[in-house]
Amino acid sequence: MHHRTKRRTLRALTALLAATALYAGAAQAAGYPERPINLIVSYGPGGGTDLVARMMAPFLQKYLGGDARIVVLNRPGAGGAIGFTELARAQPDGYTIGFINTPNLLTIPIERKSGFSWQSYDLLGNLIDDPGAFTVLQDSPLKTLSDLSAYARQNPGKATVGTTGTGSDDHLAMLRFERASGTTLSHIPYKGAGEVRGALAGGEITTGAINVGEALQYQKGGTPLRFLGQMGKARAAELPDVPTFKEQGYDVELASLRGLAAPKGLPEAVRAKLVDAVKRTVDDPGFQAKARDMYAPLRYLPPAAYAQELAAGEAEFRKLWQAAPWLDK
Repeated sequence: MHHRTKRRTLRALTALLAATALYAGAAQAAGYPERPINLIVSYGPGGGTDLVARMMAPFLQKYLGGDARIVVLNRPGAGGAIGFTELARAQPDGYTIGFINTPNLLTIPIERKSGFSWQSYDLLGNLIDDPGAFTVLQDSPLKTLSDLSAYARQNPGKATVGTTGTGSDDHLAMLRFERASGTTLSHIPYKGAGEVRGALAGGEITTGAINVGEALQYQKGGTPLRFLGQMGKARAAELPDVPTFKEQGYDVELASLRGLAAPKGLPEAVRAKLVDAVKRTVDDPGFQAKARDMYAPLRYLPPAAYAQELAAGEAEFRKLWQAAPWLDK
């Protein structure tokens, strides 16, 4: 065969293969989803992520179209590592997606060997940005963060703080507060915010490190919680009377990003369909109204901006780990 003819044949073959692959991908996306999609939540039922996942599922189903049905699977434990690992190892076919939560997603791979990093996923978009907070029961004598730090000084080992696990945003918030206040608090880890709320309501712990949105929801549900302070950059619209940690003289700022991701390597057309469905869900006025009712502070980030934010967060936590490792002694 002549060289030129050989080249032409090769070119035609390459084009045919590319077209076939494209067609297969498009066919896959056109038919997608053809069976239920599992949505992994790495925390227990009743926590902020779980409640948002269940509220969001019908919207995501609507925008994915076809036979979309979303099944929420709770995989709690190890500060989120069990669920994050399962999500990272799942088939990248669009039938397993999940919530990824900072800072746990970023801190766990820094503190111990783990089966994931934030780069193990195809990011689909961030939905929520929920500041950390310290809460007590309404009848607690503690009214401010300085009350808490004075109490911790006077009662060594008695100032207990419930969190959603070692290396969680709540735990890091507690450690940052210890450093900023020069006090020592006793860390009590739980499997999710729902358990922390229960422990606080039952009088088992002095303080609950519970994110703003979750705490507001528990208040609405009848748990008599009071805020000592919240860790946003500024006061929250929902909490105009609650001062930030910074306003109270403690340089602590921390929030939890909660977004959707899939195992890395999704077919491009399936990825595009999921990213689009997430964006349309966040833009839906019905979804926004429900998020407001649940006190879920929305902050949409498309995949590229989300990746930037995760990379910056990871760099910050690496610095923090070198300065002061946060594993429990």
